Amino acid sequence: MIMKELLSTHIITSFILAGLLCSCGSSNVPQSLSAEERFDLGKKKFDNEDYLEAVAEFEIVKLQYPGSAVADDAQYYLAESHFKREEYLLAAEEYQTLIRNFRSSSLVPLAQYKTGLSYYYLSPKAPLEQKYTLRAIDELQSFIEYNPKHELVPDAEGKIKELDTRLAQKLYDTAVLYMKMEYFKSATVYYSTVVEKYHDTPYAEPALIGKVRSLVARKKYDEAKQDIDKFFEKYPNSRMKGEAESLRDEIEGHLKNKSAEVGHQMLLGFIIQRT
Repeated sequence: MIMKELLSTHIITSFILAGLLCSCGSSNVPQSLSAEERFDLGKKKFDNEDYLEAVAEFEIVKLQYPGSAVADDAQYYLAESHFKREEYLLAAEEYQTLIRNFRSSSLVPLAQYKTGLSYYYLSPKAPLEQKYTLRAIDELQSFIEYNPKHELVPDAEGKIKELDTRLAQKLYDTAVLYMKMEYFKSATVYYSTVVEKYHDTPYAEPALIGKVRSLVARKKYDEAKQDIDKFFEKYPNSRMKGEAESLRDEIEGHLKNKSAEVGHQMLLGFIIQRT
C-alpha cells in the first residue's frame, strides 16, 4: 500500500517537475549552471518558501550531478522541500535515498530522524489503521540506536512514547468493544497485550483491571486472583483502587465457594466409597 501511494505521488511530481524544467528553458536561468550554482539557486528558492520550484532545482542536481560536492545537500533539501509541502511519503523516500546513497554524509543522522518524523505526521488517530505509526516508531528507534548522543534523541523518545500510547489506546478500545460484545476471551488477549507490551502508557493500568474483569466473566478465578494481586502490587495508590478492591472481594468470594464445593464433593465421594 505504501509503495502504491509513493508511486502515485511520484507520478504527479514527475509531471510537475517536467513542467518546471520546460519553463526553465524559456526563462532567464542559464542551462549551464554548475552543481554548486544550481544548488544555491534551489536553496534560495527553498529559503523563500518556493518549495515546488526548489524541488525542480534539487532534482536537477540529483540527476545531472550525482557525484558533486553538493549532491548530499541537494538530496537532503529535496527531501526537506517535500516535507515542507507536507508530502510526507515522498519526503521519507528522499530522506531514505540520502541514507542509502551518502552513508558518510553528516546529514545522515538528521535524515534518519526526519524519516521517522515524516511517518509520525502520517500517523492517524487511534481508531484508524496504524501502519504509519508502526513505521514511525521503527524509524525513530533506529535513529536513537545509531545516534544515541544526538541532541534530537529526547524528542524522538518523546514521540515514540506518544505513538506507543496511540497503539495502546487502539488495543484497549478494541478490548472494551469485545467486552461489550461478550467476546471475553478476545478481550483478555487484547487487555493482556496492552499490559505486557505497553506497560509504560496510561492504558496499562485500566487494561489490567479490564483483564481481571474478562477473566471473572470467563470464570477463570485463579488467574483473576493472580492479576488482581499484581494490580495492588504495581499500583498501590491507584485512582481505581476502590474498583479493584470490589473485584478482589468478588474473586475471593468465588474462590471460597469453589473451595467449599470441592470439599463437599470430596466428602460425598468418601461417603459413597465407605457405603
